[in-house]
Amino acid sequence: MATMTDASHHQPADAAAGAERRLDELGFYTLAGAPDSPRDMLDELRAAELLGLGAGFISERFNIKEAVTLSGAAAAVTSDIRIITGATNHNTRHPIVTASYASTMDGLSNGRFTLGIGRGIAPLFDAFGIERITTAQMEDFVGVMRRLWRGETIVGHDGPIGSYPVLRLDPTFDLDIPMALVAFGPNSLDLGGRLLDDVILHTFFTDETLQRCISTVKASAEKAGRDPDEVRVWSCFATIGDHLPEPLRLKKTVGRLSTYLQAYGDLMVTTNDWDPAVLERFRAAPEVTSVTGAIDAVATTEQLEAIAPLLPDEWLAPSATGSAEQCAADTRRQLDLGADAVIMHGATPTQLEPIVAAYRSTDAAGAAATSTS
Repeated sequence: MATMTDASHHQPADAAAGAERRLDELGFYTLAGAPDSPRDMLDELRAAELLGLGAGFISERFNIKEAVTLSGAAAAVTSDIRIITGATNHNTRHPIVTASYASTMDGLSNGRFTLGIGRGIAPLFDAFGIERITTAQMEDFVGVMRRLWRGETIVGHDGPIGSYPVLRLDPTFDLDIPMALVAFGPNSLDLGGRLLDDVILHTFFTDETLQRCISTVKASAEKAGRDPDEVRVWSCFATIGDHLPEPLRLKKTVGRLSTYLQAYGDLMVTTNDWDPAVLERFRAAPEVTSVTGAIDAVATTEQLEAIAPLLPDEWLAPSATGSAEQCAADTRRQLDLGADAVIMHGATPTQLEPIVAAYRSTDAAGAAATSTS
C-alpha cells in the first residue's frame, strides 16, 4: 500500500539530528506568481531539498503552470520532498484521467504525492464556460478517487460530479494516496476536516481567521469520528524578507494581495472581517482599473507604488517581513497559533535560505536547552 513518506504532523527537534532534520512542517509554492519558464521549478525543487523543506506545492494556472506536467517533472528531479497540488480543479479533467494521474504520480514519486483540489475562481470559470464547483461535487470526487485507488470498479455512478456508466483503473490497486483541499469558506473547511488529509488555507489570513479556520477543520474531523491530529492544516503565510530588493517585495506583498482582491475580494473581506468599503474604493480606483490583467503579473513598480496606499496596513500585516530572524519567528508563531505546518509563500527556496537558516537556529537552541535541562 502506498503511503506518505512521513505522516507525522509535528516532528520535534532532535538533539542528535540537530539542524539537519527535514523540516516537514515547512513548505513552499514552486513557480510563485508569474514565472518566465516552467523549467525554473526544477532548480527550485532541488534547492528546496537541499534546504530540507518538507513539501513543494504546485499551483495551477492556465498558461505554463499545468499541474500534471509539472508534477511528473517534480517527481523526477527530487527524492524526498512531498509534492502537493495546491490546487487543481476536479472538473477540468475526466475523473479517470485524474485518478490515473494520481496513481502514476504515487508510483513515480515513491509515495510522495498528494492530490490537492480546490474550488477555483468563479469569474474565470464563467468566462471559460466551465461549471462552477460545489462542495458536494468535491466531496463526491474525493469518494470516487479513493474507491478507484482501492481497485474498485464503479458501475452506474450518478452523483454531483456527473453520471458515468463505468469507472475503473486496476482491480489489483490498493493505494492510499493522500488528498488535500484548498479551503476558504466554512463549507470547504468542514469538508476538509471530514474527509481530507491536508487542508491548505489562504494567504493574508489574520490571526483570528487562522485560528477560526483551524478550529473549524479540527472540530469537523472530530465530529466525523476522525483524529483531528491526522488532518494537517497548512497556514499559507506570505514570507518576504528584507534581504529581497524593494521592487520585488512590493510585487510579492502589494501585488499579490491586490491580485487576490481582483479575483475574490468579497470573500477575502468577509473571511477576515475587513471593511467592505475599503474594497469598493480599491476596485474603483484608477490606479487599479488602469492595470489590465493580474496585478502581481503585469503591474510595474510605479503602478504598485501607486496602489500601495489603497491597502490598509492591517490587510498586509498577516505576513513574515523584516530580517531573516524576524521572518523565522513570524513563521514559527503560525505553529504557535495552531497550524500544523506553514507554506512560506511567495518566495523561492533560494530567497528563503536565510530565513530557513534562522528557523533552524531556533531548532538547535531548543535542542540544546532540552539536553542541558
